[in-house]
Amino acid sequence: MARKKKELPLLEKVMITDVAAEGKAIAKVNDLVIFVPYVVPGDVVDLQVKRKKNKYAEAEAVNFHEYARLRAVPFCEHYGVCGGCKWQVLPYSEQIRFKQKQVTDNLTRIGKIELPEISPILGSEKIQFYRNKLEFTFSNKRWLTYEEVKQNVKYDQMNAVGFHIPGAFDKVLAIEKCWLQDDISNRIRNAVRDYAYENDYSFFDIRNQVGMLRNMIIRTSTTGELMVILICKIEEEEEMDRFKQILQYMADTFPEITSLMYVVNNKCNDTIGDLDIHVFKGNDHIFEEMEGLRFKIGPKSFYQTNSEQAYNLYKITRDFAGLTGNELVYDLYTGTGTIANFVARQARQVIGIEYVPEAIEDAKVNAEINGINNSLFFAGDMKDMLTQDFINQYGRPDVIITDPPRAGMHQDVIDVILFAEPKRIVYVSCNPATQARDLALLDEKYKVTAVQPVDMFPHTHHVENVVRLEKR
Repeated sequence: MARKKKELPLLEKVMITDVAAEGKAIAKVNDLVIFVPYVVPGDVVDLQVKRKKNKYAEAEAVNFHEYARLRAVPFCEHYGVCGGCKWQVLPYSEQIRFKQKQVTDNLTRIGKIELPEISPILGSEKIQFYRNKLEFTFSNKRWLTYEEVKQNVKYDQMNAVGFHIPGAFDKVLAIEKCWLQDDISNRIRNAVRDYAYENDYSFFDIRNQVGMLRNMIIRTSTTGELMVILICKIEEEEEMDRFKQILQYMADTFPEITSLMYVVNNKCNDTIGDLDIHVFKGNDHIFEEMEGLRFKIGPKSFYQTNSEQAYNLYKITRDFAGLTGNELVYDLYTGTGTIANFVARQARQVIGIEYVPEAIEDAKVNAEINGINNSLFFAGDMKDMLTQDFINQYGRPDVIITDPPRAGMHQDVIDVILFAEPKRIVYVSCNPATQARDLALLDEKYKVTAVQPVDMFPHTHHVENVVRLEKR
């Protein structure tokens, strides 16, 4: 006999008290901490508990008794459903205040190290249309909102192009307008969607692995260039002719596309890193510019998704490095060499190390394009590449710049940094929690002398943080 599912409680008139990680907020009932999305401190709500553990619970606000005074009106029609931009209900001044607090809390509670005064967070000048890259998904299973289900709304088309619904891998929310990228992105997505509807193109069915149209990536740049990559599943040769008709439609309708490409992905997952990318029209790249430097961006290249704020981030990084022109700089997790090439003019030599071989090839091209001849780039796993033998061969760095992924740095990498003993370390992080853990491990030889949070992603909980460490 099946066990009866335990009924979870409804908690009435609960005050939301603080902001938590992952874009959620916090309430407390007796000693139970409750995490709630789409609410702000000061809201008084009824909470339906969805999941309960010993010390915490997760809940949804099902009724509002009072709205907080600081609450803002969401500007996006998809707010609360698509799962992105969860902090739209907070005024931007409050968003960056909470991000500052997040950095301070992580460095003090996790790091437990001596800190200087943390500089005020650098907010983003653009808080809408600030991203240079978005990826959309085609699906034959349109997500219906609670209101649509309740009203028994019937759509002629159950195909949709938009964003995956959190927690529902096979459902996609049809996006009419996204406020994250230049409006050309909305116009291209909606035009391709309408053409596909009118001409009866099949949208991908992720469960049964059938359907032609899978994904679309749109990249814009501050140089005015525009890259679009359309990703499809094609198993019969005659399908390619039909697929190219939609590409031709895109080329004719949007002459501003400077790089129109496509990928045939017949795999069971959406990754394209291991697949060939074909040019249909234009170039196989676009360019970004920064202080007269040009950075070539291919379809698989990583580049900070907020171009204008990335420039501020890199200027802070260069300033913290304190370069005089005589230093050997190691740039760890260099990606396409953006930071390495950005600081190269102020250094004697820069050595960049990165896991992805294609990114290293981009880094070398970017150095060549900009006439930079004092940079070297190496591809390989950081913990395998950055060894004592490597340092003995290429020289002991005066400055190390490190910009690791969210998981932070491997213990082996930290050990080699401690062996190398550079005068300064500049640690750029997209996750202050793992950064704080790593700073504690470096504390035996290094003192934190400057901390500068930077907001790259308005309306989300994400925050970048730059820390300067100097040898004790």
